[in-house]
Amino acid sequence: MKINVYNLDSENPQVTLTAYLLDNSAETINGKPRPGIIICPGGGYFSCSDREAEPIALKFASLGYHAFILRYTTYNDNGLELPDLSKPLPLKSERLFPKQVFELAQSMIFVKKHATQWHLDPKKVAVCGFSAGGHNAALYMTNWNHDWIKDQFTDDYELLRPAACILGYALTDYVMLQQQVNELPTGMDKSFMLASFVAFLGKENPNKELLTKVSPALNVDSDTPPTFLWATAEDSLVSAQHSLRLAQSLKQANVPFELHIFEKGSHGLSLADQTTASAKSQIKPDVAAWFNLCAIWLQKRFSLPLPELSDFEKLYSKEN
Repeated sequence: MKINVYNLDSENPQVTLTAYLLDNSAETINGKPRPGIIICPGGGYFSCSDREAEPIALKFASLGYHAFILRYTTYNDNGLELPDLSKPLPLKSERLFPKQVFELAQSMIFVKKHATQWHLDPKKVAVCGFSAGGHNAALYMTNWNHDWIKDQFTDDYELLRPAACILGYALTDYVMLQQQVNELPTGMDKSFMLASFVAFLGKENPNKELLTKVSPALNVDSDTPPTFLWATAEDSLVSAQHSLRLAQSLKQANVPFELHIFEKGSHGLSLADQTTASAKSQIKPDVAAWFNLCAIWLQKRFSLPLPELSDFEKLYSKEN
């Protein structure tokens, strides 16, 4: 495997695309193109979580896919340190929407333009995200064909088109979220979400027009790609209603999807095993099943171009 890091913004070293490129071995698919997965870690638009970055990339690489981690624009420069949520969050206007979704579009184009060099199938590139990163992925999957993205980059729709989307405990409906946040008692969850509004949209109470624009569940159409969603019923930060709401919209638009809501588990479980756990409470074997379920779902769309028999098997069968 080759691991390369590419800076996507000359003015912001924080914005990078890390490529995990599988070796082109004659013993595997021997030069034939592989699918790719672009991963957006979560972090409330304050940062990009390491727990939802390299461990996820390596899991997808184990399936035979090239993997890419997008560290998009966030409020903080480094690490997971949160600002003081007891005070109003200072505005950073240069880090607001739509920079994050533009960076995902830029990543999609960058990956596809390297398809030949990297032995990658440009028709099989998915986006994947968790929490706020899941929101960014979902926002892209429901808007990639809209002029406000297309006109920023290219008139070639195929360079922007995602083949599939994988969303873990993603935020999908900001209109609903605003209502939920307003109903929360004063506390850490409410302070975090209000600060996240400022980090992403610039204000604690954005108008409904903007909230609708950044709500993937309200913008699904027939060009939205097939989607795999999972969440937990116990998640108190991003309610499973967000996954259910998006699934309902996908169904209404006749877009293929698969949805799993697991009974137990808090927000931000990532792989839900000790690979990504920072405490034993984040190890949930039933929730960890999401990845194998996703692998089966992906194989229906991203099967590798393998022959029926290997060269060795063909040679052996001739001799016998």
